[in-house]
Amino acid sequence: MAATKNTAKSTASTESVKQITYLAGALKAPRITEAAARLADQARDAGWTHEDYLAAVLEREVSARNASGAQLRIRAAGFGAVKTLEDFDFDAQPAARQQLGALASGGFLVEARNVVLLGPPGTGKTHLATALGVAAARQGHRVLFATATDWVTRLTDAHRAGRLPQELAKLRRYGLIIVDEVGYLPIEQDAANLFFQLVSSRYEHASLILTSNLPFSGWGGVFGDQAVAAAMIDRIVHHADVLTLKGASYRLRGRGIDSLPSIRTTTDQTES
Repeated sequence: MAATKNTAKSTASTESVKQITYLAGALKAPRITEAAARLADQARDAGWTHEDYLAAVLEREVSARNASGAQLRIRAAGFGAVKTLEDFDFDAQPAARQQLGALASGGFLVEARNVVLLGPPGTGKTHLATALGVAAARQGHRVLFATATDWVTRLTDAHRAGRLPQELAKLRRYGLIIVDEVGYLPIEQDAANLFFQLVSSRYEHASLILTSNLPFSGWGGVFGDQAVAAAMIDRIVHHADVLTLKGASYRLRGRGIDSLPSIRTTTDQTES
C-alpha cells in the first residue's frame, strides 16, 4: 500500500513538473522551472505557505531577469571597457568619493540632471563616467557612450541624411548619454551647432555626463563659437553636478614623469 502511494505521489510530482515547465516556457520565463525545483524541498522542510513558495520562485526569476537585462544594457551602451566605482582608486581623488557615491544611486537620472567631470588627462574622468553609466544600466536605464568626436560624426551623418530630428528623438529615449573627451579635438562650427541641438534636446528631459580636460572657459575655442559654447554650457550646468578632478596622470606613475604639458601654456603658444 505504501509503495502504491509513493508511486502515485511521484507520478503526480512528475506531471506537475511537466506542467510548470510548459507554463514557464509559455511565459518566456524558463528559469522558473529550475527555481521551482530547487526551492521545492526547502519549502516542504521549512513549512512554507504556498504564498511564500510562490514569492520565492518569482523573486528568483525577477532577480535573474534584471541581471540579464542589465548585462544587455551594458553591452549595448558602447563602453570601451566596463569600469565600476569599486575599481576606482579614490586615494588619488579623495574629495570626490562622497559625491560620486551619491551620484551612483541614480537620483540625478530621475531628476534629469547632468554630471560634468573636468580635469587634466589621466585623473580618471572616463573611468568615473563609465562607472556611473554602468550603475545606471544596472538600475534599468538605457545608456549610450561615445567620445565627443564620435557623437559629432553621428549627428553629422544624420543631418546629411535629412533625419536629424528623428535621430534626436531616438536619443531622447535614452535615460543617459555620455560624451567623453570634450576638448581633445576642435569641432567645426557647423558640427558644434549640431552638438548644441543634442544638448538642447535633452535639457530638463534626460541626463548627460560629459568629461573634459578643459575648464568651461576653454570650450569656446573647442566649438569655434563663443556664443554657441556659452549657450551650451548654460543648459548643461543649469541642473548639474560639476566635479573637478586634480592631480597627476595615473598613467605616469612610476615612469619618472612628474607632469604633462600645461593646457594653458599650449593654448597660449598656439595663439601667439
